[in-house]
Amino acid sequence: MNTRDLPHLASGISPSRAIAELNERSREIFRQIVESYLATGEPVGSRNLARILPMALSPASVRNVMSDLEQAGLIYAPHTSAGRLPTEHGLRFFVDALLELGDVGQEEQGRIEAQMRAAASRHTFESALTEASMLLSGISRGAGVVVTAKQNVHLRHIEFVRLDPGRALVVLVSDDGSVENRLLDLPPGLPAGALQEASNFLNARIRGRTLGEVRSEIEAGRVAMKRELDTLTERLVEAGLARSVGPSEERQLIVRGQANLLDDLRAAEDLERIRLLFSDLESQKDVIELLTRAEGGEGVRIFIGSENKLFSLSGSSMIAAPFRDGSQTIVGVVGVIGPTRLNYARIVPMVDFTARVVSRMLERGRG
Repeated sequence: MNTRDLPHLASGISPSRAIAELNERSREIFRQIVESYLATGEPVGSRNLARILPMALSPASVRNVMSDLEQAGLIYAPHTSAGRLPTEHGLRFFVDALLELGDVGQEEQGRIEAQMRAAASRHTFESALTEASMLLSGISRGAGVVVTAKQNVHLRHIEFVRLDPGRALVVLVSDDGSVENRLLDLPPGLPAGALQEASNFLNARIRGRTLGEVRSEIEAGRVAMKRELDTLTERLVEAGLARSVGPSEERQLIVRGQANLLDDLRAAEDLERIRLLFSDLESQKDVIELLTRAEGGEGVRIFIGSENKLFSLSGSSMIAAPFRDGSQTIVGVVGVIGPTRLNYARIVPMVDFTARVVSRMLERGRG
């Protein structure tokens, strides 16, 4: 069954009104159809539903309810003789109204936190983010993803190097030894010693911190900066920080576990769906833009199928949650991408917990 072929809502009945008007019997049948799909990916028929329902109903009674659910646009028949599957709209209403989330056990919480802290202490904070994407991939059997601003890299050293009278190079050396160079236009009339003075001023504050953190501190202590630096050097410091931090869309994407998506293929159309999803994941800019949308609210966001343009062909879902730095600013997102039949009840709390662990590590200085 190819989830990219899921139909849109049937005309006539408002889906929000339809779900609100479902009685207990209809809700239970709808829940069983969705949960069967999430577990197996296969359509379920009235005879099987009648056997597994917690109430006594004949297959004919179940068929009548399924007809109502289909008319409401919540389920559909992939072909004439088959059982029923949820539409994308049905999945959305299940997630919003009927999903019962599980808990992340204490043992599992401890294991996740220990593995991420070990990765950070052995290597870099980016290693911890990579570990987070690998953990989520293993738990979900989907692809684990992390997006974060490049400015979240912790720095060791910054230097301004004059290239000509009007331009300088900003050299950024990170804790992990990586070096990044950026061009900077110099203010006219800049004194000869201003570049060294600006470098010294920033290096006294930058070690082991991100550019964003240093910029926030300097903004808060503007009066002290005016006492230490002349006006032109102050402008150089501000311009250097702004140019180094760069635009908000400058993000890095970490994806792990794409091979998991090949583990559960049932038909040729499944392979085509995964091929399309791989193509989606290769379009890093679009994935980053979608993940960035998850920064817009509190807690976990769930994107299902054609609700977003990126996954309109592959019929995939994404579960994502933002994480914050020590100043409670949202600085990135962790999540899972996979087929629409992800185990939402298990993955939603896992993504939420992982985002909280990343936030705590940032608040405490990564360790």
